[in-house]
Parts: sequence; C-alpha cells; structure tokens
Amino acid sequence: MFLALKELKQSKLRYGLIGTIMILLSFLVLIISGLANGLSHDNASSIIEMKAEKFVLSGDAEGKLLRSQIKKKDVDKVLAQVDEKDAVPMHIKMSTFEKKGSSKKVDIAIFSSRQHSFIAPKVIEGKTSDLKDNEMIADESIKEKGIALGDEIVDPVFNKVFKIVGFTQNQMFSHTPVVFINENVWGSIALPHEKNYSVIALNTDKKINNAKVVDKKEVLQSIPGYKEEQGTLTMIIAFLLVIAALLIGVFFYVITLQKTQQLGVLKAIGTKNSYLANNLVVQALFLSGVALVIGIGLIFAVQAILPASMPFLLTTTMVVQYAGIFIVISLVGTLISLYQVLKVDALEAIGGGM
Repeated sequence: MFLALKELKQSKLRYGLIGTIMILLSFLVLIISGLANGLSHDNASSIIEMKAEKFVLSGDAEGKLLRSQIKKKDVDKVLAQVDEKDAVPMHIKMSTFEKKGSSKKVDIAIFSSRQHSFIAPKVIEGKTSDLKDNEMIADESIKEKGIALGDEIVDPVFNKVFKIVGFTQNQMFSHTPVVFINENVWGSIALPHEKNYSVIALNTDKKINNAKVVDKKEVLQSIPGYKEEQGTLTMIIAFLLVIAALLIGVFFYVITLQKTQQLGVLKAIGTKNSYLANNLVVQALFLSGVALVIGIGLIFAVQAILPASMPFLLTTTMVVQYAGIFIVISLVGTLISLYQVLKVDALEAIGGGM
C-alpha cells in the first residue's frame, strides 16, 4: 500500500486525470439512475405504493388497468372467494377538470373505491375522515398546477364540482396526480362504458377461480410508457458502466506499460508479483472511492437545486448499490493491467531500458 500511495502522490497529474474521468462517470451513472427512478415513480407511484401485490383484471385487458372492465356480477364472484377486507374493487379513469372560477385545466387520474380499505392512501394534510360526495383527496403534486387546499375543480362533462379537502403524497399515475373520491359518486362522473369496475386490488395469496389475476410487476410494465422509459434509461446506464470499465482499463493499462522498466527493477530486487498486483488494486480502489465520494456529493448538490417538478429520486439504497457496482467495474478494469504486471520479465524489462 505504501508504494501505491507514494506513486499516486508522485504522479498527481496522471492519476488526477483518471480520477476526474471516474468522478464524471460516477456522477453520470447516479444522475441517470435518479432520473430513471424518478420517472418510474412519477409514472406509477400510486401502484408501487399500493399495499396490494396482485390485481384482478378483465380477461381482455392485457394487463392494462385503463383497458380493464369488470362487471358487477364478476366482482361479486371474486368477493365471494376471499375476505372482504382483502379485496377492494376500484374504478380508475383519466380525466381533465377545470379549476372553478377560471379556465385553468388540470389533468388528473381518478381512483374510486370504498374508504378506509388497505389501499387507502395516507393523508398528510387536510381532512382524514370520510369523504362526502363532493370532496376529494389529491396527490400534493397537484399544487404545482395551481390547486390549493380548499379549491374547487369541475368536471366539464357532467358539471360536477369537487372540493380539495386533503393531500396525500407519492400518488401518481401515468405522470398525472391521482385524486381519490367517494365510491358513491362514481356514477355521476362516469360515461356509460366506465360504469364497470376497472380492477380488484388483492391483499391475499388465496387462489381466485374464474378470474384473471395479475402480479403487480406485470401491471406496472403495462402502464403506458413505463416499460419503454425504464428500458431506455437502463440501457444508457449499462452502456455507461461498460464505458467506465473500458476507460479505467485503458488508463491503467497505458500507465502499466509506461512503468514496465520500473516493474522489472522491482522484480529484480525480489519484489513479489502479489505485492505489485496489490498496489494496482489499492490504486483502483482509492481512486474509485474518492471519485464516488465527490460524485455523490455533486449529486446531492444538484438534487438540492433541481425544481420540484423534475422527476428525480435517488435513495440511499440505490447510491450504495451503484457505488458497489462502480467499485467492482473499477477492479474489473484493472484486470488487463494485472496480467501485464504478472508477465513482466525482470531481465527483459531492464535490458529493454538500456
């Protein structure tokens, strides 16, 4: 370790360039990961946070919540097979309301189900008791659209007025804030083809006969744009990690070639291959560790100044996971250099330098 740190101190510019590149790569990986996670959360947090692992959809829905239509008699058949507390029929629709007293339009996703069930969201501000027919609870992101607690919004199709009486959080669907309304009022804002239930949320592993039961993961993948967004950003992250491994490998390989004569001298005086290989690994770990600390610091600084509307979410778990991956690829990038260190012949290296 002494030799590794001594060399880092001696060649500040050379290793500084490698470190700078590693900082930028770690920063890019983390910021794209945060965007990917933020987009997925912005697109489907209402389903992700929902305490249901399975859903009953209509057979022709292909896993899509908005396409599913379950008739009342089919809902009753499902409810007859499980405890009522473990199955919650829901209505779901996308709509555009208007703020009362202005022409401002607000896109919303409407969720309607029985109140106080296991899928009911936690209210963080406002009313927590039963909702009246003219009341709704909305995700707090609706504030960015100019809607405040106590404001009224109008369904322009049926002229039904609702008052915002509470806010919840992490309740987005298809990049749209979710609003929750009393199940009793659904019929007054639903078109004829929307009268049926959309889905039944399940909180049980009990087998349901004569019904199409879908896992949450499949439902998430079927939300419009979810799979495509995640696939694209995951591919970018994968390419960045591969590029990082290649760049780190090339830099260390070039440096190792430049040190061939010095390595030959060290071997000639009895230095073991394991000691030289250990020095290379220590350098890679030190540089990747410093790069990660600086990169993570930059990420938190950027996160602090990002606008609230920016879909960016980076958890501590994600940071730790990608830090581990980055350290691993840094070590993988030194494998070629390790091979070069091991194959250096003392006599040839010294003789080649004479």
